[in-house]
This record gives sequence, structure tokens and C-alpha cells, in this order.
Amino acid sequence: MKISKRVLRALRIDAAVLSLCLLLAPAAVFAAEEAASELPSMYATFWALIPPVVAIVLALITKEVYSSLFVGILVGSLFYSGFSFEGTITHIFNDGFASVLSDSYNVGILIFLVVLGAMVSLMNRAGGSAAFGHFARKKIKSQAGAQLATVALGVLIFIDDYFNCLTVGSVMRPVTDEHKVSRAKLAYLIDATAAPICIIAPISSWAAAVSGFVEGEDGFSIFIRAIPYNYYALLTIIMMIAIILLNINFGPMRTHEANALRGDLLTSGKAAASKEEVKVNSKGKVIDLVIPIITLIICCVIGMIYTGGFFEGESFVSAFSNSDASVGLALGSICAMLITIIIYLIRRVLSFGECMECLPDGFKAMVPAILILTFAWTLKAMTDSLGAAEFVAAAMEQSAKGLMNFLPAIIFLVGCFLAFSTGTSWGTFGILIPIVVAVFANSNPQLMIISISACMAGAVCGDHCSPISDTTIMASAGAQCDHVNHVSTQLPYALLVAAVSFVTYLVAGFAQNPWLPLPIGILLLLLSLVVIKNFGRTNEV
Repeated sequence: MKISKRVLRALRIDAAVLSLCLLLAPAAVFAAEEAASELPSMYATFWALIPPVVAIVLALITKEVYSSLFVGILVGSLFYSGFSFEGTITHIFNDGFASVLSDSYNVGILIFLVVLGAMVSLMNRAGGSAAFGHFARKKIKSQAGAQLATVALGVLIFIDDYFNCLTVGSVMRPVTDEHKVSRAKLAYLIDATAAPICIIAPISSWAAAVSGFVEGEDGFSIFIRAIPYNYYALLTIIMMIAIILLNINFGPMRTHEANALRGDLLTSGKAAASKEEVKVNSKGKVIDLVIPIITLIICCVIGMIYTGGFFEGESFVSAFSNSDASVGLALGSICAMLITIIIYLIRRVLSFGECMECLPDGFKAMVPAILILTFAWTLKAMTDSLGAAEFVAAAMEQSAKGLMNFLPAIIFLVGCFLAFSTGTSWGTFGILIPIVVAVFANSNPQLMIISISACMAGAVCGDHCSPISDTTIMASAGAQCDHVNHVSTQLPYALLVAAVSFVTYLVAGFAQNPWLPLPIGILLLLLSLVVIKNFGRTNEV
């Protein structure tokens, strides 16, 4: 039987490809072994946690965040490359800055930041913020009232922590400035109503993230059952209300609040009023702020459920659980900005040219936050390349035997340390929650719920304290507060709640019900605050 030339040609090509594959197979195996051996000598060791610790310590000592973060990045890259000059430089730029700035999730967050900055600039230029400030001045008569209103708005905006930080800051800053609340205090209230609220809100981007990490179980149901055990979040809310009503300020925050009463809201040696003048439309009304904010909330919710498949037949809860917060917030904020511009043009509070001028102004306002976020993401990339997650996971698995009743408290501490060092709550969830499920799922489901909640609480606490946390950075940006000032003033407050939470988790590990530990934790926290207040009075005398 004759074979056509086309068939012969195809057979020759197949034979050539097969021969090439056979020749390259040993090389592929060798390359895989070489890649495995290319892991740095410090991989998955305690040294993997040194770069973020260096950055954090330097930031707190020098009060300069950019150089401190870069030094941390440099240390991580040196460890990864084995102190090779070329390897260090290429790792910083290829696997660091270039990698994080080409990540679609990070780019979405940066777009959201820029657009929100532009919206804030639009609302300020239109006179909406000033009109709201005048309105709030009539309704809110005291410093405590301004702070409680900030907390209330933060609790209401529970969808996403980034959205919370920037929205609450832009709305409440004129009010708190009017009542001489320091920017550091405003930043703390914003930060304390961001992640701690999102982590106990069933419909939030955080609930979706946690549910996704609970493999082999009903993640959403577990999240709901874990809410009463999330002591750090619940006690943080109690803490805010208590310090406002009892007028308790301690640590560096006391200095900031005292300076604010004298007109220096930034504790920078000059009054907060000495800033660049911005043209404001005197005809602006409260609706010029309220309508854009409501539009922003609605558009961001629609954007998030859109990415989760709501318009393709998914239920609202399922769509929120499967949503991509980065894409949803970016889409929602862009739509809200376009609607806001149209409304302002129709109402003739701004011309088209003035609206366009607000775009670069908003971008410039967000440059510090974008820089810090970029450095923080790059530092996290350095830490990841050194195997910090693997080191902590191995340590957790080894300590999970024989300490069952103490594990919730231990997991809380590990979550705090890991989130503080890496600056990420969600990364901490991804590391610890699967380990907790594997340890407890078949032995003690109730202790599994408590331990998952301890993991979430520890992650939020560490994230709350860390200077390299994106949420902490956003809170500083929302309050327009110096980032290091925000971290140093917030730390004593967060550490007090963390200490009480640790004791509460010790009780919960043995009691294994939510009703006994929480009242004990609340009582301990209030007693601690009363002691601190009386101690402060004694020192003043």
C-alpha cells in the first residue's frame, strides 16, 4: 500500500518530536532537581521572619517608613541570594517590585485607591465635605460625639476594610477636625472599625476569604459559628466605646490628643490648618457628599457580586463569597466616580474642567499610601520567597500534639506574630486555618471552631499592630495621619486588647462555650482601663 507524501512528512515530524522529547527528558529531570536545590539555605527557617522584623523595628525607631521598608526588602533579598550582589538586585526588582506591581489583584487595589482619592477631591472641591462639616457641627456638640459618630459609620461600612478606611476618613475628617480630635485618634478609630468589623460581618470580603480557606467543610457556616469566639474583634469594639465615653487616652495617644486641643491635630509642631488652600464651591450642599458616598457603596457592592457571578444565577451570599474584592472595588469606584461627575455637572456645582483637575489631585493625595503599599507588598514577596509560611506551618503542626485545650490561646499568639511580621491577615488565614481543620475536624469540632476564630482574631490583631499592613497603611491615608504616628499611638491600645483576648482564649479552651469567656474578657478589659485612667491621674498629680 502506497503512503502519500503528506503522511510521510507527518510521520517524520512526529518521530523528530518524539526523539527530541526523549533527548530532553533527562535534561528536564536534571533541571527540576537543580530548581529544587536552588532554594536558599535560610528557606523555611527562623531567618525568614527577620526582614519584616528589621523593617518594623527601624520604622518605629527612625520614624521614617520608606527607608525602613526598603532596608527590610534588602535584607530579605540578601538572605535569598546568599549575599550575592547580582542575585540581590535581580531578586529585588524582578521578584519584588516588578512582580507585585504586575499582580492583577494589587493593581486593582491601586486603581481603587486612586479613584477614591479623586472622589474625595471631587467632594471637597464641590463643597460637599465642608457642607457636611457645617451640618455635623450643629448636630454633634462634643468631641465624644464626633468620635462615636466615626465608630458608628465604621461599623455600618462593613463590606471591605480598604473601602471602610478611606470612606470613613474622608467623611469624618472634617467633623473630627472641628472638634479637635487628633488625626492619630481618628486613624485608630478608622483602623479599629475596619478589619475587626469585617471579620465578624457575614457579608464582607473577609468572610468570603475565610470561607474559602476551610477546605472540606461548610466554610460560611463555620464563619458564622466562629463570630461569638472572635474575642479580639468584639473586645476592640468595647474598647473604642469605653475610651470615648470615659475619656481615656494613654501612651503616645495622650500627647497627640493634648496637642490637638491646642490646635495641632498632627503633632507635627504646626497647626493642621496650615495646609495648601483648595478652591471650594460655597454653594455646595450636604447631598454633594451624601449622594456620592451612597453611590460608591451601592456600586462597590454591585461590583463585588458581579465578580462573584450574581448576574449569572448565583445567590447573593454565594456571589459575595466568590467575589474578587480587587476587581469589584475597582469597577464599583470607577462607576461611582463617573456618576458623581455627571451629578455635579447637572447640578452645576463644578465645571467639567474642574472635575478633570480633581483627578490628578486625588492621585497626588494617594501617592504616600501607594508608595508604602508597594514597599510593603515587596517586603511580603521577599518573606514569601524565604519560606516564612512553611516555617510557621511546620512549627504549628509540631506543637499541636498534647496541648489541645491551650491551642486556641497558642494559635492566637502565632496568628498575631505571623500577621505582624508579614503584614497580611489573609495570608495568615491561608496558613493556619487548614492546619486547624486537619487537627480538630475529626476529634473535637467545637474546639476547631474556637481555634479557627482564634486564628482569625490573631491575624486581625497582628495586622492591626503591623506598620507594613495594608489596612494600617489605608487607615493612615484615610485619616491623613503620619503613618508612623498612627502605628506608635495605636500599638498600646491594640496590645491591651490582645493581652485580654489571650486570657479569654485560655478560658475558652477549657470552657468551650462562648458565654463564659466573653463576659470575663469584657470585665478584664474594663478593669484594665479603669486602672490605667486612675494611674494616669496619679502621674499627673
